[in-house]
Order: sequence, then structure tokens, then C-alpha cells
Amino acid sequence: MKTQHRKRNRFSDPMRRRGAAIGLILLFAVGGLWLAGARAQEEGDAGPDIEQTREMLAQWVQNERIIAKEKRDLVLAKEVLNERIALVKREIESLRGKIADARKSITEADEKRAEMMQENDKLKEASVSLVTTAGELEAQTQALLDQLPEIFQKRVKPLSQQFPKDPKNTKQSLSVRFQNILGVMNELNKVNREITVTSEVRKLTDDASAEVTVMYVGIGRAYYVSGNGEVAGVGLPSPEGWVWKPANEVAKQIQQAIAILKNEQPAAFVQLPIEIK
Repeated sequence: MKTQHRKRNRFSDPMRRRGAAIGLILLFAVGGLWLAGARAQEEGDAGPDIEQTREMLAQWVQNERIIAKEKRDLVLAKEVLNERIALVKREIESLRGKIADARKSITEADEKRAEMMQENDKLKEASVSLVTTAGELEAQTQALLDQLPEIFQKRVKPLSQQFPKDPKNTKQSLSVRFQNILGVMNELNKVNREITVTSEVRKLTDDASAEVTVMYVGIGRAYYVSGNGEVAGVGLPSPEGWVWKPANEVAKQIQQAIAILKNEQPAAFVQLPIEIK
């Protein structure tokens, strides 16, 4: 079966069919020349026509061989050219894909850039707002500090003295400014939850001053009493600063409360005057 298949497809290739045809033509031509030569010998005329015919036939055969070779070369060149065209097409498709990816990347980059610019504009607006807020908070915090006793002002001075004198024209970063504000407020909140006892010199009359013991209850109220327990007073904050008022009638109670805080007397319930506004 395989042999028969090969015999059937033997002349399926055009080039093979071409070669077979040339072979048959040559066979006929050679046969014709043989007959012509035989006839010429019989007639006694083997003139130059036979030689000329032979030369023409040889030339024709040579030409056919050249044509066949050129056709084979043409087929091979066509195959090579088709392969190159296919390769170029694949490269073109690859480049088109890369161009499409690049365009997509550029589009995404443009969109991202637009989003970042919008975000940057929002941050700039927020920054301007925060600068204004920082200045307002610094002013409010400083106003609060001005109303406090000197003992508490000194306690937060390392932070409060860093407040810029001109909030609109300062090189301090917003983070540092807000940290200073929060540091002052945290310290004041801590003080406001404590009872502080300290010694101060208070002006009792226009001509006399004395050293007294002061008890600060947070930052909203204070009581002082002299060493002999005869002079006392109450202090409270005001927009103009800390105000002290005489309260000699409760000197004993203030003295007792201070003694309890110093662990000089046992704990007891002590009534002190307080004014709520």
C-alpha cells in the first residue's frame, strides 16, 4: 500500500511533473534525431542540418535546465520572502500590542497625575486652614496662660515660649506648632487634676506683704493663709489675670486643709468657701 501511494504521488509536485515532461520531450527529440540520422544515411545525405539540429536541441535543453533552475530558485525565494513577511507581520503585531500597552500606561499615568494634583490642591487648602487654626489656638492658649498664676506659667514655659510671635510669618512647621499647643494643654489638664501647695509672697495691704502658704485646687481656685493663721484669702482666675480676695474668716479652715494635705493632721471634712459662676 505504501508503494502504491508513492507511485500515485510521484508526479504530484509541479517541479517533478515539469522534469518528467522535459524527459519525454528529450526522449522524443533523441528518437527523432536517430530517425533523421538513419534516414540521412540511407539517402546518403548526412549534411549540416543534422548537426545544426543537434546543436539547437542541446541549446534548447540547456535553456530548459536554466529555466527550471530559475523557477526552483524563484520558489525558494518566494518561500523565504513569505517567511520574512510573516515574521515582519508578527513583529508589527507585537509592536502594536506594546504601543497599546504604552498608551494604556500613559492614560493611567495621566489619570493618576490628575488625581494627585487634585489631592495636592486639597492638601494646600487644608494646609492654609490648619495654619489659621494653629494661629487661633496659639492665641487662645496664650490668653489662658496669662490668666494663670506664675507658678503654672513657669511650668509650661518651655513649650509656650516656642509659640511664634507672628503666626502668619514663621518657619515653624505645623506639626511642631500643634505639638507645642497639645503639650501645653496636656500639662494644664494634669495641673487641673491636682492640688498644689506652695509658698508665695502675697501683698496683704498697700504697705505690707507677707509670705503665705497657698493651696491651688486645680487652676480654678486657690486659698492662702499666713503662718500665724490670722490672715487668709481666696484666689480665682479672671480675664484680667489671677484675682485675690481677703477671707480672714476662714483662715482656720484653710490652715487645717493645708495641714491635712501635708500629712500634719489626720484626714477630716473641711468646708471652704467656693464661688460658682
